[in-house]
Amino acid sequence: MHAGSSAVGWISKLTRGIVVRMIDVNLSGAIGSEIRNRDFCVMRIELEDIQPTIWRTVILPKSAHLGWVHAVIQVAMGWTNSHLHQFSLGDVVISDPTFNLNEFEGDPPVTDEKSVTVEQVAKAKTPVLVYQYDFGDSWNHLLTFSPLSKAQHASENRAVCVGGGRACPPEDCGGVMGYEDLLEALRNKKHPEHVAMKQWLGRPYDPESFSADKVNRFLAKIPWPKVSISALGKVLGALHRAKS
Repeated sequence: MHAGSSAVGWISKLTRGIVVRMIDVNLSGAIGSEIRNRDFCVMRIELEDIQPTIWRTVILPKSAHLGWVHAVIQVAMGWTNSHLHQFSLGDVVISDPTFNLNEFEGDPPVTDEKSVTVEQVAKAKTPVLVYQYDFGDSWNHLLTFSPLSKAQHASENRAVCVGGGRACPPEDCGGVMGYEDLLEALRNKKHPEHVAMKQWLGRPYDPESFSADKVNRFLAKIPWPKVSISALGKVLGALHRAKS
């Protein structure tokens, strides 16, 4: 039996009875908009244990699998996909099976992230999906899902960022504590690590900066419905080379 088969069954039980709708791309007007909106949801991303909160709000298709959602989070937050990741839904671990996260005896089974959709997660009884990026720095992102409001509109087969706050922490800065130490050193020119931290960064860094317009330019470049590691790398590379 596949290592993640029991977990897949558990998720399937939670989502039994889901009706899959096909979107007619020719629909227009209020009825068509309503149908399209029902096939999308709002995902809020909050980086755990950091104040003020670093957050993003993204509209995305319910039919998206979590492998695609991983790419959306990387772009929306501004990471570089340089480390491993996993999702946790209660006791269920969901990730890329090529990571071999369950290779040792006693490791929990891992469900393939491409086999679990946003709709299944949104229907689950567990209210928060946790996305962990970089098992060394342990950046935990709390993901919650809700319906679109009447003022929000979906964009077919893509994710759209409709809100957010503050810049993504620099990669490899040491997790939450390292990030806080970094900000303290950058704020105080008399800090003994001020020069060293600026040199380590090698670029200007404003922890309060965020541009939804910039994020959306690059979210639009994520291939649908699948995205390879190389394709995501190209999108992220262009994102980080862009000045605004």
